[in-house]
Amino acid sequence: MDKHNISVGLDIGTTKIVAMIGRKNEYGKVEILGVGKSKSMGVHRGVVNNITQTIQSIQQAVQEAEAAASEKIEEVTVGIAGQHIRSLQHSDYVTRANSELVIDEDDIDRLINQVHKLVMLPGEEIIHVLPQEFKIDGQGEIKEPVGMYGGRLEANFHVVVGQVSSIRNIGRCVKSSGLQLEGITLEPLASANAVLSQEEKEAGVALIDIGGGTTDLAVFKDGIIRHTAVIPFGGNVITEDIKEGCSIIEKQAELLKMKFGSAWPGENKDNEIVSIPGLRGREPKEITLKNLSKIIHARVVEIIEQVYVEIKNYGHEEQKKKLIAGIVLTGGGSQLKHLKQLVEYITGMDTRIGYPNEHLAGDSDEDIASPLYATAVGLVMDGLKRQDRKKAEEVLEDVIDADEELTLETEEDIIQAPIKERRSFLDKLTERVKDFLDNAE
Repeated sequence: MDKHNISVGLDIGTTKIVAMIGRKNEYGKVEILGVGKSKSMGVHRGVVNNITQTIQSIQQAVQEAEAAASEKIEEVTVGIAGQHIRSLQHSDYVTRANSELVIDEDDIDRLINQVHKLVMLPGEEIIHVLPQEFKIDGQGEIKEPVGMYGGRLEANFHVVVGQVSSIRNIGRCVKSSGLQLEGITLEPLASANAVLSQEEKEAGVALIDIGGGTTDLAVFKDGIIRHTAVIPFGGNVITEDIKEGCSIIEKQAELLKMKFGSAWPGENKDNEIVSIPGLRGREPKEITLKNLSKIIHARVVEIIEQVYVEIKNYGHEEQKKKLIAGIVLTGGGSQLKHLKQLVEYITGMDTRIGYPNEHLAGDSDEDIASPLYATAVGLVMDGLKRQDRKKAEEVLEDVIDADEELTLETEEDIIQAPIKERRSFLDKLTERVKDFLDNAE
């Protein structure tokens, strides 16, 4: 099988590590060939805190995926999240030497590189610089400035910042697991690609990805990402609260949450009781489902309110910034019963659960189309996109090397001519992480 058509997403989460192998089928949909899942041992709130355990967990997930797909994994696209991620808005401009020439990619690159020179806090590095909209000579609301005339090129940027050490630690874990780092992607962006439609991104939508250790937020409007945030709470704190509140062990608390948990206390009657076996010959414990859902409700409300503060920070109450498509919930934590109703009640916004099935091939396993795998599916899609871009660049280079004149005579030729895409900063960051790891050997 052609290695180039296969992409592997590696989702390093707080509770689980998922390795997913996929390829594009003839209809342009993603066909999942194999999935491996292991318990995440060395990650806390999205940040690696034990390299050895994380490497073991990655290897276990990768081996499982390899066995399921009968494929050897060499390169992976890794998701990055964690409590160290923050974002900010920034405006910048460049003055062009010759306004008689049209604006090209180099002008935009120069502007983006200027943003990369922003002074960050010690130990922090810019991960993404995402242009929002451009202004040329004071004329605003321009989405694509290439090909236009003008002397002063301005833009508003959404800048995502993270800790260098955390990014390098993830790189080290991947490399020590015997894998090559193909790319790094911000996890909220990967999840968004997997579960949101283009219409929702245009209309305005907030994606809330509730993971084990963190809750990620990505806000889109007019098809552009406007705000990102990582809240250092997830499903694990709910489990922790149940463990403390009911005086039971963590394994039992997790099972209780998944089987009987509800985010809405009014749903349970007072006489509904669940019995939990005691430890080593002790009496079994009886817990009322009403108390259980009260514990869950208190913590879930706290998480949603923090996310809602971030949505307000984006400014969704302004008419121009209104999120018409409301909220989409995804991630393992979104499977909690009655969570959708609670989110609608707190925020007053339309809410749905996001499944990553829109981009998957029709015969995909039902389990893979679960919100649990949204990030992994997004990472596979990202890897496939990166490969398409590489192919297009190679084709373009071959054409240039052969020194053939490109004569685009028909509209069809124009469509088929490969466009050299601007390399995203994440591609450059991936290379820098690779260089750093090679030099650290």
